[in-house]
Amino acid sequence: MALGVLFALLATSVGFTLYDLSLRRHDYQILNLAGQLRVNAASMHQQARNYLRDTPMEHDAYQRDLGLFYADLRRQIKLSDDIIAGFKARRLPPELTGQDAPMTYKWDAASRHQLDISAKDWAVFKSGLQAQLGDDPEQPRLNWGAEYIAQHGGKMIASTDRLARSFQTMMEAKLAQVERHNQLALGAAALIMIGLLGFLHHQLMRPLRLTMVGFKRVAQGDLGYQVPVLAQNEVGLMADAFNQLSMRLHALFQLTDRINRGKDLNATLRFVKEAFEPFFPVDWIGLLMLTPEGQQLGLERTEGASRHGLREGDAFALHDPVLARALHQPNAVQLDTLDTAAGGSFAHALHQARLGSAILLKVGSDKQPEAVLVFASTQPGAYTQDQVELLENVAGQLSHALDKTVFLERLVVAAVQGLSKLAESRDPETGDHLTRMALYSALVAEELGKTEPYKQVIDAAYVRRIHQFAPMHDIGKVGIADSILLKPGALDAAERAEMQRHPGIGGEVLRRCEQQVEALGYPIFQMAVDIAEAHHERYDGSGYPAGLVAGDIPLSARIVAAADVFDALTSKRPYKSAWSIDTALQAMEADSGKHFDPDILAALQRAMPRALEVYAQHKHV
Repeated sequence: MALGVLFALLATSVGFTLYDLSLRRHDYQILNLAGQLRVNAASMHQQARNYLRDTPMEHDAYQRDLGLFYADLRRQIKLSDDIIAGFKARRLPPELTGQDAPMTYKWDAASRHQLDISAKDWAVFKSGLQAQLGDDPEQPRLNWGAEYIAQHGGKMIASTDRLARSFQTMMEAKLAQVERHNQLALGAAALIMIGLLGFLHHQLMRPLRLTMVGFKRVAQGDLGYQVPVLAQNEVGLMADAFNQLSMRLHALFQLTDRINRGKDLNATLRFVKEAFEPFFPVDWIGLLMLTPEGQQLGLERTEGASRHGLREGDAFALHDPVLARALHQPNAVQLDTLDTAAGGSFAHALHQARLGSAILLKVGSDKQPEAVLVFASTQPGAYTQDQVELLENVAGQLSHALDKTVFLERLVVAAVQGLSKLAESRDPETGDHLTRMALYSALVAEELGKTEPYKQVIDAAYVRRIHQFAPMHDIGKVGIADSILLKPGALDAAERAEMQRHPGIGGEVLRRCEQQVEALGYPIFQMAVDIAEAHHERYDGSGYPAGLVAGDIPLSARIVAAADVFDALTSKRPYKSAWSIDTALQAMEADSGKHFDPDILAALQRAMPRALEVYAQHKHV
């Protein structure tokens, strides 16, 4: 009975409120149009002042302003005419309101009085303006018209402002009436509710108390705790929803813990895939990262079944429509790859790989996103908005997991590269030698990886590592005395033997770095050790320090050796001028099979168009 009375009271109150609010929507429409009237007046006034400030002195400029200033002026006059005519008629046509039918109104006396004044002000203003513009609509006197608006527009602005305030006052009075009615209704409802509280207290207290216990347990970290569901009423439904939330939180924290166990990129992506599979279909994960020259996104690593058309090392333009959206918009990008209307090579590659749906999530800071993580399913339309939001909510954890692998690796590498630059600074060589030879090494490795048998060895990660570690080739020079390193003339036999110790010194320094980071779970320096120790080995075995031959020389060291010599030949040194590109390549070809690996020289030739871009950007001659 009490509930019936309460319902009737509330229904009556709600009905009255909805009816009154329907009338208020009309009032808001009036206020909106009055605001447009004021904005229109202010816009005409400002445009006139701007026109007078830049009055055209030539015929072409005048013709231009007929299509700009005068066209805007005519549109503004018509809009003001329409609004005032609608106000005076108490009937606004659909063209002004956007509604399906005309709207009619009842206004208070103050609003009607102010409308009469504002309508009269507009009629006087419009008449004066038309007189100044003249009788020829094709050749109006724009300057006279602008002067009239600049002189009298302020009065029109003030008049429309008073009209808007009058309408607002009327609206506030009506809303106050609604508020008084609601207060009375709420007072009566409160009395009834007091009676109901006794019943609710008795029937629902125990279930609510148990639910509160559950909230506290979860707040204290007992994720996954389940509240007993004692009844199938509202409280029971709430408890059931709480239990689902608790389980989801428990699963997400487990997910975060697991993906953070990854000690290298492969393990991290594997954990990510396994952790998300209970939440939505994940058949393939790909990580795209900026290539060394920073002009493309390369497919650094994948997890899942191999996909034709998506191979590690594939590169895509930064301006690719899908990838550009993923990098620069704040939210994840959801893509149905069966619909390739999004365009771009990456969407096409997903389509060719028979992947039906994808979510792209940027990784890194908003200012400098460095990577895109792609979750894909073979099912078209596999992902819902809730699943996209789930990924966005754990984006921070995913970024942190990658920080521990890729980005932390870069931090460690950057520290050792700084030591490499210190070693380089003690050498008489000048310019951006480290920058150039590192980029040359990456370009050669990338070209070499397109051919057999190197396809199975060189992937995007290999190219990235050789770009990172190539500058460390001469790190061992930190252990060579200045009297030898900086000696201007030729070295004697003892000095030359001492200088030839620097590959071994560099290898030992980097091997100790490897031991330190490997203890933390980040084994990343083996390639650096190979480069430092073997970049002075020669293909025919005549190099030092170990006299390695051909394939016994680590591939990374063979690549860096060619890149280092190419840069040395084409750069100016205190003891020589820079050689031309052709001369340098000819000299290196003469040493093919002796100093250099023939396959690597061939790759250098194929990479030459891009190498020349590096040379032009960083040359020191």
